Amino acid sequence: MRSRKTKERLLCCVFLTILLAACGKTAESGAAQKTMPTPIPLKEDGIVDFSFFGAMQGLYINEGNEIQEIIAQKTGVRLKESWLGDEEELDAIRGIIASGKYPDLIDGGDGSAILYEEGALIPWDEYLESGDYPNLSSYYTEAEWDQFRQPDGHIYWCNVFQKTKGESTATIHNDEAFWVQARVLAWANYPTIETLDEYFNLLERYVRANPLVECAGGEMKAPIAYTCLCDGWRYFCIENAPQFLDGYPNDGTVIVDYRTDPRHPMIVDYNTTDTARRYLAKLNEEYKKGFVDPEFATQSSDEYIAKLSDGSVLGMCDQYWAFQDINDVLKQNGLDEKGCNYVPLGLTIDKGMDNRWHTYGDTLNVSSGVAVTTACSDPDLAFSFLNAMLDQEIHDLRFWGVKGIDYLVDEEGIYYRTDEMRSKVSDPSYKRNHLCMYEYLPQYGGTSDDGKNANFPSEQPSEFMNSLAKPLAECFAAYGAESYPDMIGSVHEKNKPWFPMWSYSNTIGTSTAGGIAWTKMGETKHLWLPILVMSKDFDSDWEAYMADYEACQPQDFLDEMQAELDRRARRRR
Repeated sequence: MRSRKTKERLLCCVFLTILLAACGKTAESGAAQKTMPTPIPLKEDGIVDFSFFGAMQGLYINEGNEIQEIIAQKTGVRLKESWLGDEEELDAIRGIIASGKYPDLIDGGDGSAILYEEGALIPWDEYLESGDYPNLSSYYTEAEWDQFRQPDGHIYWCNVFQKTKGESTATIHNDEAFWVQARVLAWANYPTIETLDEYFNLLERYVRANPLVECAGGEMKAPIAYTCLCDGWRYFCIENAPQFLDGYPNDGTVIVDYRTDPRHPMIVDYNTTDTARRYLAKLNEEYKKGFVDPEFATQSSDEYIAKLSDGSVLGMCDQYWAFQDINDVLKQNGLDEKGCNYVPLGLTIDKGMDNRWHTYGDTLNVSSGVAVTTACSDPDLAFSFLNAMLDQEIHDLRFWGVKGIDYLVDEEGIYYRTDEMRSKVSDPSYKRNHLCMYEYLPQYGGTSDDGKNANFPSEQPSEFMNSLAKPLAECFAAYGAESYPDMIGSVHEKNKPWFPMWSYSNTIGTSTAGGIAWTKMGETKHLWLPILVMSKDFDSDWEAYMADYEACQPQDFLDEMQAELDRRARRRR
């Protein structure tokens, strides 16, 4: 068995070496941006370089990335990705529009609607209907594709996340939660933590008993019991917990009350509920005690991530996708074996409540996604490239890597990795030089075409468990959990017909009274929430905050959301 696998590795290495030699080194580090179609930028190797901009944080890969070159040889396209820097999403998109220099492909995030309004995007309809791109046309059902249609009746983008093929294999909780280091739970002998009060009680007790904790490089530091982020749009870390604490799912900007009258669900503003006040009062209490990071209100996103990466922060509330890259850093520093990885807790404001932090099933977000711009030199090739991303062979290259180098296959056809392989694929340098996920292009979770393997290695049962450091595995075992969703313990239920409402509020501009109110509400919360946490007189400041908040005319926004809720409820009955 060992001899056969060694031979496979050697053959694959020889194949890759020959293939990369054939690819050669490319010239420019990125394709020129353009406002009108220009001659296709063919390279010496016959591969077209397309440019892509993502209005979000992303991983830069190096020139000559090995798997990128393999994909380029198979598809005829090499995608040169660039990502959002320090700018806000909307500012970045407006800057691109002002310059008139568009990439070939783009994911505008919250700025997608602006790109549509500018006429910068190519409609997808004729491509989806042509029959030439079957992977794309079948990616969503006809009814689901219809939900992507804009006011002019056309489709302009495709969201690429939370799309399952075959059976669900989810092991990751990719969304929001209150998180805590595994070593904190181990110290307390793995207690049941259900409420916000119990969570902070645990953090307080741990800090009092452990005035110094081991951090990166073996340095002993005073732990930060709890931190949060208020930097730009990331202030959701402090803003939207009340909806979850009340036991509602992630509709993002509002609560949908379907309990009072199931026949007529109603929009509720979670910013003004009793739970919102109790939550912020609790943060204020913990801040006064010294258990909330004194730098939380002014730290940048980079500073926040650095703190999580060095092991000093015990807990926070955040979306997993916003900080998951620290897992590789913790592993490189050996901090994963010290119990510094974070596990999610499904907290509610009071005991005995169901929690819905984790969303089971796919979430259809129609507000943004990958798009082809009018500056694209060859739209047919662009759509062919997007279609190819869903071929199982290409999908495996993107997420599993090269067979024999990044994963092996056992006698039953099951993919697996050795410890050495797992170590390599978590190394940031190896990622930049070898791996190419094209993470904002069409992709599937769930099972592959063979019906045996997970499309994502992180969701392959054996790989998931083997990837866990010992403290994390012991934590899971103590709670009888086999995945992060198990740790959350959310209610298993089908998504409601209107879910998620944030897919509508993400598209709201300032052309309506509701949109104007929504913008002002965000500005007011961004200002006031840190003030409330640091307040010396919480009750007085809460009243002042409520007065400023009401001056934003939030009812205009809530009325617009109610109209959309009613429309969605009617459409899907």
